[in-house]
Amino acid sequence: MDNPTAERTLEDDVAHLEAQLALARDKLRLSKKLHPPSPIHASHTPLQNAITSPSSHALLLLSDSALPLGSFAFSSGLESYLAHHPSSYPAPIQPFLSLALQTLATTTLPYLLAAYRDPSQLQDLDDILDACMLCHVAKRASAAQGRALLTVWDRAFRGTVDPASAAARALADISLAAKKLSLGPGQGTDAASMPAIGHFAPIWAVITQVLGISIRDSTYVFLLNHAKAVLSAAVRASVVGPYQAQAILGSGWLKGEIESLLQENWEVKIEEAGQGVPAMDLWVGRHEMLYSRIFNS
Repeated sequence: MDNPTAERTLEDDVAHLEAQLALARDKLRLSKKLHPPSPIHASHTPLQNAITSPSSHALLLLSDSALPLGSFAFSSGLESYLAHHPSSYPAPIQPFLSLALQTLATTTLPYLLAAYRDPSQLQDLDDILDACMLCHVAKRASAAQGRALLTVWDRAFRGTVDPASAAARALADISLAAKKLSLGPGQGTDAASMPAIGHFAPIWAVITQVLGISIRDSTYVFLLNHAKAVLSAAVRASVVGPYQAQAILGSGWLKGEIESLLQENWEVKIEEAGQGVPAMDLWVGRHEMLYSRIFNS
């Protein structure tokens, strides 16, 4: 390397390589301008995996407002609440929606979490929830939606999972019990004294568990669906318009409400569950006493 001629030769080689590199970079920039990569194809594999995962597909189906649960027939106490506050009609919907979500979180969310964590206890949890629901109107609405969800499970989802799993067996047992109850009470049994079978929250929990949906997604969508049902009733009751309802659903306020309720009630045991808004039982329970009504609750 002490030879000046050798050094000049190396310098010439370096200069030649740098010139080739600069030319290649220019060609690459030109190619990107003429043929920009498609954003869909650029992330095709992760996007495809995210959308086609079985749990994501099931979650989208269960969060659909068109799911045939009969939720449109219930106002969750909104119609009675409006009737008992005639001076403030149309009442602001957000305070009532907050109370409705708090009621659901404090009364039934602990049962949902317990059923998700141990599906084999589904029937026991369903019986306990039935015994602890004091408002007969809310109890009837919960059982009606739960049995509707069981029907959806039987006809749409049951064939997609392993029937030998604990969750699938628990659903099969409670579905059979609900069908026997629908045939009517036995001789000498009072129909009014028989417990309702298939409450919405524990049924939802076990179905989402067996479909591979995470417990976090299961609880969040459960509360979000309730908010959607209340706002749907508010639109039909002319309390809000459809665009305002969508604005509330898409707001950071609702997201914060749901996350706060999940955090507050995540570790609550079923023994500690209770009505967090006592007035809600009064509004829901007095719904049947309204002179005229358009909802079942």
